[in-house]
Amino acid sequence: MRSFSRADTSTLGRWWWSVDRPTLVGLAILLGIGYVLALAAMPSVTLHFSDPHLRDMLKQISFLVLGGGTMLTMSMLSLRQVKLTAFGLGILFFLLTGFTLLHGIEVDGAHRWISLPGITLQPSEFLRPGFIIITGWLIAEARRTPGFPGKRAALAVYLVVALLLKMQPDIGMTFLFTMVVFTQFYLDGLDVKWVGVALIVLVLAGVYAFLFITHVHTRVMMFIDPPPGSQAQTALMAFGNGGAFGLGPGEGQVKHFLPDARADFVFAVAGEEFGLFFCAFIILIFAALVLRALLRLLPEPNLFVVLAGGGLISAFGLQAFVNMASSLSLIPTKGMTLPFISYGGSSALAVSIQMGFLLALTRKRHAGDAS
Repeated sequence: MRSFSRADTSTLGRWWWSVDRPTLVGLAILLGIGYVLALAAMPSVTLHFSDPHLRDMLKQISFLVLGGGTMLTMSMLSLRQVKLTAFGLGILFFLLTGFTLLHGIEVDGAHRWISLPGITLQPSEFLRPGFIIITGWLIAEARRTPGFPGKRAALAVYLVVALLLKMQPDIGMTFLFTMVVFTQFYLDGLDVKWVGVALIVLVLAGVYAFLFITHVHTRVMMFIDPPPGSQAQTALMAFGNGGAFGLGPGEGQVKHFLPDARADFVFAVAGEEFGLFFCAFIILIFAALVLRALLRLLPEPNLFVVLAGGGLISAFGLQAFVNMASSLSLIPTKGMTLPFISYGGSSALAVSIQMGFLLALTRKRHAGDAS
């Protein structure tokens, strides 16, 4: 690998000495784990390309490689380029998310996906990083430009997007977007009384979802009183079977019984085949990435960077928590992927863009850099 001196003024040289290398290493480790579990989460395959399991495995590995390249490319953007790219992504995938309501693929009554040659795309995954940058910019601009209605505009953007997600419906993604906006307003100095109001609204929204949205009610009741043989119970058995060190790569059985083993319950596959210590290592990597990003943002003088970066890392950490906690039956099951590790090209590419933005935002900058 090429080494760079601090005197190197090339694009790669400046990038290498400004990017947060511990975060870069942590993300590379997650990509590596995703590669390992892309192999482990598949049922036993033959070495024939006609086998659909083998094709899925190779497709996922290809997306991880593409995602890694995308993340590195995004991490080289300037602040101005991050904003412009995010606005483009936000507008494009907002329209495509709306398109799913009319022509999206229906799965279990939800319209969240668009079928493209070789891939099924979930536009809301790609909408997320653009949305976070846009709302972060709007809130920050309200402080920088007197009279600019940035906070009201950010709230309006959130309400429109949340309504669109509710119509699909995608309650999990709606919750994730809600928590991101709440985090950004909190980082901006939200008054304590409004924090209380927001928490009350969240509780009321949860009660409404439980009472009036059928699949939410079903999942909560299955969490409270899980029937024998449910997905959550099967995932817990997988962790028990794996013990401390696991049964070994390819030796697990949960992937044969859980329809979402490669995506929603990939953490259970990791537990069965690689054991408790490997799962603890995965949790440690996610926790370290979140903590590192927050520490990196703590002394940051640019409010836009703080709000956008805080939103990006909170979405990343919350998504990981929801996936792993639901696999462990700590919360009701929710179809949310584990970043870089769950199967799905759409998810891998969207998270790569999201974390590429974070790497770009947290790079060391000097006076005069584009903002």
